[in-house]
Order: sequence, then structure tokens, then C-alpha cells
Amino acid sequence: MLGREPHDLDIVTSARPESVTDLFPHTVLTGAEFGVVTVVVEGRTFQVATFRREGPYLDGRRPTYVEYADLREDVLRRDFTVNALVYDPIADRVLDFAGGLADLERRTLRTVGEPAARFGEDRLRLLRAVRFATELQFSIEASTLDAIRTLAPTIGGVSAERIRDEVLRLLVAPDRAAGVRLLQSTGLLGIVLPEVAAMDGVPQPPEFHPEGDVFTHTCLALQHLNNPTPVLALATLLHDVGKPATLTVADRIRFHGHAGVGAQMTDQICQRLRMPVADTRAVVTLVRDHLRIGDLLQMRPGKATRFLRRPDVADLLDLHRADCLASHGDLSIYQWAAAARQALDAAGPPPRRCITGDDLIALGYTPGPRFAEMLEAADVAQAEGEIRSAEEGREWILAHFPAGGGSQRVEPPPHVGT
Repeated sequence: MLGREPHDLDIVTSARPESVTDLFPHTVLTGAEFGVVTVVVEGRTFQVATFRREGPYLDGRRPTYVEYADLREDVLRRDFTVNALVYDPIADRVLDFAGGLADLERRTLRTVGEPAARFGEDRLRLLRAVRFATELQFSIEASTLDAIRTLAPTIGGVSAERIRDEVLRLLVAPDRAAGVRLLQSTGLLGIVLPEVAAMDGVPQPPEFHPEGDVFTHTCLALQHLNNPTPVLALATLLHDVGKPATLTVADRIRFHGHAGVGAQMTDQICQRLRMPVADTRAVVTLVRDHLRIGDLLQMRPGKATRFLRRPDVADLLDLHRADCLASHGDLSIYQWAAAARQALDAAGPPPRRCITGDDLIALGYTPGPRFAEMLEAADVAQAEGEIRSAEEGREWILAHFPAGGGSQRVEPPPHVGT
């Protein structure tokens, strides 16, 4: 009805699960107790559910029982009117028992029936309402919005994984900034991401941030992203999350070390949301390093080259660009960095490392935290032409990292024989 391509097709039918399995040779009883069968046809899967009504929801997520019913009863148990439309492919018509067509026309999100009852059945619907409104750029009907504000504290009882998925989908929607503001105005943000809600009202130095407080800046930065991945969108939402904790006001407003503090907070937030380990690491790194693009012009050429060859530099550049556009608007560093990166890409892959961790061990250095520093320094020297071979690399390491400098060097064992 909106001209959007559906990502999947769900089928409802009067046929009972046993009839569905008789009709199709390839089926899986994925939810037979709820009347749901997965049908596989030509490599595609379809969820086929028997018309049903549900008993009361005592845990805010699942009904106490399910029993078969007719189509009208099946539809009227759904969450929002625009999600309660059924298409009859035989008659080529849309069946609307809940006023969904009118709400589509008005671009309005409304619960099917009493809002408190629908949200009480599944508290995740509180977040889903904001996410749907954000994705579709719909308004939320007044009584539905009032119920969200009233019931917002109950979202804390929903699993972290379900909350995470809704938040990430909202953050990559076209109107993501409005979605975050709606989360804040409904009280949901203070429950699911209190660290982000705490940015509201935190002042910033007007000479650098004429746009206003940290929350306003963050929403603007989100909106300036172009088709972000969930990782980049979440990192942008959290890039200044350390500012409230580091705010000082003396000669002017400052946030000493906010990137490092924010990275620590981001790690805790990602763990709380049960983010995958790799995604957590990526988001934390972006938050920790989001100011480093601004240092590129002061870096030694070799260090700048190595930085611009980081695997995540595209995300760092996008975050820096959005950060600038949401504040002072000066994109000169971004433009220089983007051009330098493009030149590096055109030049082909970087040369092979002249010095590796195995080389350090062979030279007699004990593995430890300083290995990363030694390898990075050698990479910079190689990029600047000081090291051109493995032999020169070994000599350079021995000259610049003598024994006792934090990565202890022991004499390698003598070779046996010749």
C-alpha cells in the first residue's frame, strides 16, 4: 500500500497445521503449538499460521494459551492497525477490520483496540511503536502516545536482545534523529539508554557548538550520516556519551578525556545490549578514536598514512564528517583526509611489513603489551622510508628499543651446529 517492497510474506489461513503439512512436501513445525508451520517452496520459506485468538499475557510477552479462531479475531489481536491488514490474493483485495487503510492514508500509527491492553501483551511494542513511526515517518496517535509515556518504565522487563534489535533498526532509519528525540520525549530513552538521555541539557562551548547541548548535537550528527551501518549509527549516538561525566566549567566549558571515558561507557552499554563481540569492539574503537581525525595534519606523514589505512577509517571519516556538520561545519580536515585516503587506495595495497611479532621474538624480545607500540613505530618508519627491508627493520628496532625499555630483550639462544 505504501509502494515499499515487502522483505517477507506471512500467510494466515483457516487450514490447521496438519492440513498444511499434508498439502506441501517440505514443511517444518516451527510453532505447532501456536498453529505455525514453515513451508519451503523452491528454496523460499513462508510462515503459515492458522487463524487464532490468544489468552491473556501474564509475562508481558507470551499468551497463556492459543486457540483457533476466524480471520477477524486473528487480525484484531495484532499490534497496530497498519499491521493488521490482510491481502486476499485470490480475490485481489485488502481486508481491513481495524481501520488500517485510513491510518495509512493519514500516516498515523495507532494500536488495534485499547493501547494499554496491546502494550501490556508485549511490552516491546512500546519500542516498536517508536521504531515504526521513525521508519515510516508516521505520527503516533494521541492515546497511543499517551499510553507509551505512561508505560515506558515497563520496557525494562524486556530482554536486552529484543531492545537492542529495535534500537539498531531505529538508528538506521531515514528519520533516525526524530526517532531518538521521540524515545527521549516518551521516557523510553531514559530506561533503555539512560547514558544517552543524560546528555540532554549538558552545555557545550558555543564557539565550537553553536547548535546547543550535547543531546542536540548528537541528534544532528546522527541525521548527517548517509545510510549508516548499525555499528556506525550506534557509535555516532554514543560518540559524546562521556561528556556529561567529564564536564568542567572554568575559563570555558571543557570535557577533558571524554573520548576515553565514553569508550569505557560504550563498552558497558554494548555488553548490556548483548552486542556481538566484534561489533562491540568496533563501536568502542570508533568512540575512543573519533577525535583523532582532527590530529591528522599534525601527524608525521608515515603515521598519518598508517592511520588512513586502518580498516575502520571509512567509518571514522563518516563520523568525523557528521560530527563537524552537527557543530562548527568546518569540513577542511575531512576533505583533506578523504582525498589522501583516495590517493592511497589508488596507489594499491600497502607494502608487506618488514618487521613482525615473530621477528621481535627472534631478536630476543619478550612478548608483551609493548609489542604493539614497537610494531606501530616500525610501520611508521617503513612508511617514511627509514626501513626498506627486513634487515634494516631489525637494525632499526635494536637501535630504537634497547633492552630494558618496557619490553625486555633477552639474548636469543645460540644456534646448535652451523
